[in-house]
Formats: sequence, structure tokens, C-alpha cells
Amino acid sequence: MPIFIPMIFRLKTTFIISAIVFLCNCNHETSDADSIAVKNITAGVKPDTNHIDPINQPQLNYARPGSPVPLKNMFGINAYEWNFEENPGSPNDRKHIYEDNMALIKTFSAVRHYLNWDRMESGNKGDYTFNPVFSGNWTYDVIYERCKQDGILVLADLKNIPDWMINTYPASSRDNDNAPVPYGKSLDDPASYIDQAKMAFQFAARYGYNKTVDKSQVKVVTKKRWNDDVPNQPNIGMGLIKYIECGNERDRWWGGDETHQTAEQYAANMSAFYDGNMGKLGPNAGVKTADPSMQVVMGGLASADIKYVQRMINWCKIHRGYKKDGSINLCFDVINYHLYSNNGDVRTHKRATTGIAPELSNDGSIANDFVKLANSLPQHPEVWLTETGYDINQESYQKAESIGSKTVLQDQADWILRTSLLYIRYGIKRVFYYQLFDDHAGGTTQYATSGLNEGIKRRPAADFILQTTKLMGNYNYIKTISKDPLVDQYTLGNKTMYVLTIPDETGRKGTYILDLGKSKTANIYHPKTGADLMDKSQVNTINGKMKIEVTETPVFVEGVLK
Repeated sequence: MPIFIPMIFRLKTTFIISAIVFLCNCNHETSDADSIAVKNITAGVKPDTNHIDPINQPQLNYARPGSPVPLKNMFGINAYEWNFEENPGSPNDRKHIYEDNMALIKTFSAVRHYLNWDRMESGNKGDYTFNPVFSGNWTYDVIYERCKQDGILVLADLKNIPDWMINTYPASSRDNDNAPVPYGKSLDDPASYIDQAKMAFQFAARYGYNKTVDKSQVKVVTKKRWNDDVPNQPNIGMGLIKYIECGNERDRWWGGDETHQTAEQYAANMSAFYDGNMGKLGPNAGVKTADPSMQVVMGGLASADIKYVQRMINWCKIHRGYKKDGSINLCFDVINYHLYSNNGDVRTHKRATTGIAPELSNDGSIANDFVKLANSLPQHPEVWLTETGYDINQESYQKAESIGSKTVLQDQADWILRTSLLYIRYGIKRVFYYQLFDDHAGGTTQYATSGLNEGIKRRPAADFILQTTKLMGNYNYIKTISKDPLVDQYTLGNKTMYVLTIPDETGRKGTYILDLGKSKTANIYHPKTGADLMDKSQVNTINGKMKIEVTETPVFVEGVLK
């Protein structure tokens, strides 16, 4: 028997939309009742409206060229070594993984490891340590081996400068965010970055996949610090790390003069880091010198400025030239930028006052520009977004807000999930959220409370990521078939999943007629706070069609033939 349910759709304005949702349990596809029912489910369905700039909307029915991307690649996280090994029950044990935290980390497909250079080369210049490191006693072999065991990709972000380099600067300008050169060295000369290039070589030789590295070039401090200390041992080709990042936000516009690098200066830096400036810096400098297969990722750009990347490419044309195949000899394999959805504009340094839903921001058009640039190059480098997210504290200009009956945490969850759905539409290959835990629980500054977990429990955002990964993490994005509601199509083999979302931040609801072809029934999945799996329900279709309520929390639908 048909059931008609009246619903009221409420906006921030006084505008009211009403609609009727129809569900029917009918099985005779050719009956007159079915024909009437089809007319009923299509009647009164009006397109929803919002204020998304057309430049930020996806193309409809556009299948992007290149290899498809599984949805799970959009669920990376930023984290530190102590997130893996700091056990409150045994604070001095840095040799084992803290399993309660590891259970949370396994929610994510990838980890961007904030890896301070000083950890591995603390004390004297050229004294390298990895397992354990002399600064903090962390054991990186243990962390990386566990990530590989659990199928978690690691992006090691080698950032900041070590104390011995900081101390070359005058006291008034000592900052671990300074460009990675000793004081007085030219930022325009790749040779000035040789110390960082040597550190990168040591890391890549150990954790990369090349087992034929010249062992005479591999250096670690093997002395004991105390009687029962476990000393470092040299190692090569451990096969644990495929991606390494050079620095972090080198285009920064804040901080002291020594912390900034122009695009040309950073390209010189990257050239040294990448392959020892094409081998000119010696047999122990540069990632590719140690492992040609390791992929070098640009440091995430704070300004999301495509012109910065283009200037780096132009520097490579002049200073690195062209390969035999005619392509530019680039000093990076992956383009990388940072972007947080808010009502400001990082490109013009317009200050934000609040976070906003990702679809209402300029994120889509910026992603599109980066992907177009990447695809214009013969190498077709991947484009990654390695920082994005929302705060939960309401004094941050990057805050998620409470909308209608939803809490701030629930709204953060909606926007986080929708951020991943947005970037996969535009061809971004990986997304990493900031970050695993709050930087400062209860803090009121921007990014202090962006954690997706709290204590040893997931926040709703992490719940949604886990549930989506379990449901369809290996599904590939195919195309978007509707803009409002957004309706995305994903496939895995002969299976198809649709993801439907109202791209707004007003508590708006709507309806959509979804055509599931020959499917007689449909499985509907709704994300659920505090659970490992989404809520599932099943309804019958009418000639393969169904009317579905869509909200600002994505809903997932698959057709069932039987």
C-alpha cells in the first residue's frame, strides 16, 4: 500500500519548501498501478537551489581521463610519531605501537607523517639516527613496518631544520621554519641545500625499495647511549616508504624573512632534494640518487597558488632542461597544496571568519586549475591535497557550525565526508585531513581543535570515513549526473553505487528520482554517528526508479537485481 509522508524543508531564510515522498511495495512492473505510481513519484519534484558559483560546480556526465581513483584514497590523515608510540600506560616505551591509537589510525588509508629533520639528525651535523632516533627515542622502523602490515600508505614529510643548522643563524632570527640552508647561504643556489639533500638520501636509502644502494654511503650512529640501549644499525632497501615530501608550506607569507622561499628558490631546493641537482651534489645527495623509484612530493603550498607551481616548472626548464623524450626535467613527481574551506580566500590573503561547506567554497575551481596544469605536462603528475579540515571550537575562523538539530561534531562529519566527495570529482588523487587528534584540546585558535578523534574514540567525522571505506572504499568514481542534489556514480566491477548530497549548509532537504535500471529493489545506506557500519534499509523500485529523500548528510544507494 502506498505511503505518503509530508515533509517540511527549512532554510536559514524564511523560504519554505514542501514535498511529498512516495514509497511503494509493488512488484508487477507492467500493471496500470505501476504506471500511475511512476507518475506519482515524478510529480512535484522540483530542482533544489543554492548559491554555488557555476565555476565551482562539477561537469555533468564527464568521465575524467586516466586511471580511476578509489574513494578510500580521499581518506588520509596527518599524524606524528607519538600518535603511534606514546602509550600513557607506559610513557617511556617507544619501541612498540600503542594499539588503542593504532585502531584509530587504521580508519584511514594513508598517513602524512610530520617528520622533523631534527629527529634524525639531532646533535652533530651528519649524525643520522632512525631506530631509535636520538631526539625523542622514537623507533621509525616499527612505525613504518606496522603501517605497511596494515596496508596504510605513508607520506613522510621531511620538514623544519635541525638545531645544528638553526644555531648558524643570529639569535634574533633562529626559527626551525627557516629555509633549509645554513645562515648566509644563497637560497637561489641548489648547492646551498646539500645538507637537506644528504638527509633525504639517507632516509630514501633506508626506507626505499632499492637494495643495490652503495652501502658505503649509508651512515648511522651505532654507538650506545647507555648500557642497555639498542643502537642504530645501518640498513638499505627496507621497502617501507614510497612517497617523501620536501618541506611544508615553503610559500608562507608569515614569519621572519628567513622562513620564506620564492617559487624559484623552492625549485632550487627541490632540485637538490629530488636528485642532488641532477647528480651534481655527489653520490650521497638526493632522494632519486638513493632510490629512483621513490616519489617526491612538493611541500604543500599554503597559498594554493597555481602560478607558484608554474614558476617552478619554468625554473626547471631553464636550470634542469629537458629529458630525451622532450619532457621538462621536473624536480617533483606529485603536485601538492593545502586548502581549507572557509569564507576567506587564501590566494588573496582575505581573512576568513568561519568554515563553510566545501561545495560553497572555491575549492572546486582551484582543484580544477591544479589538475589542468598537471595534465598539461607529459608526466601527468598526480595532484594531492595534504591538508584540509575543520575546527570544532567556535572561536576559530575555520570552525564547523551547528546547523539545525545537528551538533558541531555532526556538521564537521558531514563537511569532512563531502570534502572527499568533492575532490574526487575534480581529479585530485589523494586527500589528507588535518589531523588525527587536536593540537590543543579546548584551544580557541585556528586549527587547534581539528582532530578527527578524541582520546581513544572516533569523532563522528572518523565514523563516517570508516563506514564509507567499509561500504565502498574500493569503488571508483565515474561521473556526476546531477548538480543539486549532487548525485555521483561509482563502480566496482559490475556493481554500482550512487552517492547523493544536498550541497548546502542550511539544513536543506530535497528529493531525487534515481534510475537504477533493471533493479527491483534498492539498498539505502545512511552514515551513523558512533557506529562502525552505516544504517541499511531496503525498498522496492517502480520500473527501476525510486524517489529518495536527500539531505546535507550524504546518502548511499545501490540497486539490487534480485
